[in-house]
Amino acid sequence: MATFVLVHGGSMSTDTWNRLAGREDYPPGGELGGKYWDGTVAALSSRGHRVFAPTLGDEHECTLTDHIRQIGTLVADHDLRDVILVGHSYGGFVITGVADRMAERIRRLVYLDSGLPDPGQSLFDLLNLGASRAKNPVPAMPDPSPPYVEPIRFDPAKIERLPKTYIRCTKSEFIDITLLSKEKIDAAKGGWTFFEIPSSPVPMADMPDEWYRILLDAADH
Repeated sequence: MATFVLVHGGSMSTDTWNRLAGREDYPPGGELGGKYWDGTVAALSSRGHRVFAPTLGDEHECTLTDHIRQIGTLVADHDLRDVILVGHSYGGFVITGVADRMAERIRRLVYLDSGLPDPGQSLFDLLNLGASRAKNPVPAMPDPSPPYVEPIRFDPAKIERLPKTYIRCTKSEFIDITLLSKEKIDAAKGGWTFFEIPSSPVPMADMPDEWYRILLDAADH
């Protein structure tokens, strides 16, 4: 049995989910928070794994540091160990910060269509860098809310020592931006398992079975 902590990205609307899924899973006009992991939680739990999928604090009121502290507190309060920490999109920043603070409790980091920051970079820094090199139309920037403009601080050596998985979604509007992540992984001296899947940036909606397979495989290693 593995323990998963799933960290979502920026706030996703129910309308966005329904569009990507091609069906109306949720009533229109709402916000999902951690609920977009519901299918993932069910798939992992059915195999006997322990799963946490919290909703991050309001992105207009909280900072990246607040979100890192929130997930770190969850891990500490439940005395979780040997954790597979999963970060989607902006959530990749959060899991990096958590792993820096409690690497001894982390078994593997899983980044889903996420930026891979260097110390001192913010999400906006990576988005701007990716946009400057983009060959495809650049997606609209998110609101400059506090978590997205705060530079992350961490010790790269702690992250390098941990096993890591990256999933790049080839139908994502962020494909040029996640190319930066692929380049970092290609340049790294091992430590990564890399996948590309032909999905939107939210494979939980349009390619759930492939997404679940990758996570279940991570639990076996």
